[in-house]
Amino acid sequence: MLRCGLLGKTLGHSYSPAIHRHLGDYSYVLFEKAEDELDGFLRSGDFDGLNVTIPYKKAVVPYCAALSPAARALGSVNTIVRRPDGTLYGDNTDLAGFLYMVKCSGVAVAGEKALVLGSGGASVTVVEALRQLGAREVVVISRCGENNYENLDRHRDAALIVNTTPVGMYPNNGKAALSLDGFPNLRGVLDVVYNPARTALILDAKRRGIPCLSGLRMLVAQAKASAGQFTGTEIPDSRVEDIFRELSAETGNVVLVGMPGSGKSAVGRAVAEALGRPFLDADREIVRAAGMEIPKIFATRGEGTFRDLESRVLAELGKKSGCVIATGGGSVLREENYDSLHQNGMIFWIQRNLNVLPRDGRPLSRNADLAAMYEARKPRYERFADHAVNNDGPLADTVRQILNAVR
Repeated sequence: MLRCGLLGKTLGHSYSPAIHRHLGDYSYVLFEKAEDELDGFLRSGDFDGLNVTIPYKKAVVPYCAALSPAARALGSVNTIVRRPDGTLYGDNTDLAGFLYMVKCSGVAVAGEKALVLGSGGASVTVVEALRQLGAREVVVISRCGENNYENLDRHRDAALIVNTTPVGMYPNNGKAALSLDGFPNLRGVLDVVYNPARTALILDAKRRGIPCLSGLRMLVAQAKASAGQFTGTEIPDSRVEDIFRELSAETGNVVLVGMPGSGKSAVGRAVAEALGRPFLDADREIVRAAGMEIPKIFATRGEGTFRDLESRVLAELGKKSGCVIATGGGSVLREENYDSLHQNGMIFWIQRNLNVLPRDGRPLSRNADLAAMYEARKPRYERFADHAVNNDGPLADTVRQILNAVR
């Protein structure tokens, strides 16, 4: 069996093994190496094929006896194949991956002005791709270059923004290299980051109705091209979409919102069991963080303090992948929680007849007019939810609705 894998410095949250599991009959492991281990590893010969990621895409070039035209033009390598004579051949499939990403996004490039955020190895690849696609002008924005984040106003006419920086990437979710304010001609936003599934930049574009796409398709497409190099076979593009859908389902969170007592926890546990995923209860995490039960938080610290704590907890839970998350009934009251929950999640609104909602242990429900509370919150549930699920029948029916949507 071919021995393949991913070479990099920090690889704990890589999706590459999951992708390559779908692409061919070869082993694929993570080779996490420090700089002083790189030379010995590349000369050891204990591999047949490698993908290469940050920070070694340029460092491996001198070890390659031959380079593909793409690798030579870009000066970086993300795919290495050991040839029959033992020498290494270097390619760069990131270029093909980004070109596929642009195609899937539907964003027009020809004749347009594009801003590329970042000046690292990914930036070089993206700039080359945009030029191949006929961009009228490509401007690289860096922290201290001629074009930087302090003089963005000179590029108000940009039609496309591509982020190649790690800003907003797990675990530093929720950040963006820039705001989309001030770009009145913007018609597309692309972000090569794939974890989270929707970065703060992508969520900003979605709010504005700007066509946008995150980096998971690029990751899968470049992996498909690499797998073809490893195995010497031609893999059709249709596999990219198949794997993208499977990986999105595997890594995405299932998030449950709804009125207090609507059954989110019971439904969440059942869904988690059916999917073989961890179940996380936001209210339990709040109790753990505060060191006291929720009624006591309300009584001693007030609702404002509770909501602050709730938002912090949801921000952390939302970073996770492949989990089922049940939230409190008021989680939808703050807009910031939408981004936290939606960045990696599909959100389900659990609906239940108000007459059967329990009130015990729920500070806001105990003496409230539930009908009035529901009417006030309904627009927020509608705003957050990707799907609405009725929970008035058997639990199994509710779970089935969610599983059908996820799968």
